[in-house]
Amino acid sequence: METDQQNQYIEVGIGKERYALNIYDIHEIIKMQDITEIPNSKPYVKGVINLRGKIVPIISLRNLFGLGEESYTKSTRIVVVNHANEMVGIVVDRVNQVTTITDIQPPPEKMGKVKGSFFSGIGHTQNGLVSILMMERVLSE
Repeated sequence: METDQQNQYIEVGIGKERYALNIYDIHEIIKMQDITEIPNSKPYVKGVINLRGKIVPIISLRNLFGLGEESYTKSTRIVVVNHANEMVGIVVDRVNQVTTITDIQPPPEKMGKVKGSFFSGIGHTQNGLVSILMMERVLSE
């Protein structure tokens, strides 16, 4: 999936890993807030928040990717994305920057503990390689 066109992404961090979300998928980025838990939900579903009158489910990429849960910090953010005409919040350790990715290569089948199908590719940025998340697959899991 090599492309010459430049695409803008929001680069986020989880632990030492860097991931990119297509800027067109993002509704907004908010500070961490209290999450109301949902009983009997999947481990990666943290619960829901009320975002200006809309109930938004919140998932943890850490749990979904099989990484250990860690305490929230001042840098922890909820990235609210648009998915199937609804909003979904994704908890990330930090939001790094808006970046342009020019050279995108296909992802390997497996990246550590994480399925390669969660990614649309690996991109080159000024700061090195970043894994580009395919939100449709991540959120339909």
